[in-house]
Amino acid sequence: MNKLPQITLAFWIMKICATTLGETAGDLLSMTLDVGYAMSSLILISVFVATLFTQLASRRYHPALYWIVILSTSTAGTTMSDFMDRTLGLGYATGSAILIAILLAIFAAWYFSEKSLSVDRITTLKGELFYWFAILFSNTLGTALGDFLADDSGLGFAGGALLIGGAIAVVVALKFFTRISTVLLFWVAFVLTRPFGATLGDFLTKPFDKGGLDFGTVGSSLVLLAVLVALVVLATVYNSQKKPRENQPQLASLGDS
Repeated sequence: MNKLPQITLAFWIMKICATTLGETAGDLLSMTLDVGYAMSSLILISVFVATLFTQLASRRYHPALYWIVILSTSTAGTTMSDFMDRTLGLGYATGSAILIAILLAIFAAWYFSEKSLSVDRITTLKGELFYWFAILFSNTLGTALGDFLADDSGLGFAGGALLIGGAIAVVVALKFFTRISTVLLFWVAFVLTRPFGATLGDFLTKPFDKGGLDFGTVGSSLVLLAVLVALVVLATVYNSQKKPRENQPQLASLGDS
């Protein structure tokens, strides 16, 4: 059975909230609590694996479960990127290049295996695994790109967010005014919303002298978590109300027969 949400404006709002929360929560664990990038990555990858197994075992779409997995990929992606760029000393540019290569390899293997990169209907276990690993590494890539724009490019946190926001606006325009594949545009937007969330998260948490609002990782994480939980509750209510409407014609036809 298909276990993916509809790609609507609400989906993208929740995606940005989840990726921004992933940035602040990842920094909270690795830096504020001083766990370190390597140990934080191991912890958060374990959380991702646990939530992924739960998602794979599910027989239908559960908004709360789906977004918990998204959030786990976002937090894990934050510390994985920081581990590559800072602990291993690869730097943002080299780290981003490696992650782009990994993500392209996942897409290639997915397409040759499933003949599809569908984002609205996946019914096989293999396709679902490809989907989630693509999401994990796109979120990791997004963190590296966001840090590159914020630190190495000279744009700062706000400038980086504005640049990525403009790129996202271009993708939206391409969707409505061109015939470019919607699947391709989805994955471009999915990757772009991660650095947007990363730079937005840095803008919220970093001190004033570094161009941020100095809300801190704890305060920013709590606010973003409250917003995401509220949106997930609304999505759960909507999904539960939608099922009876979808089943009604089928039940009526069975009665007529």
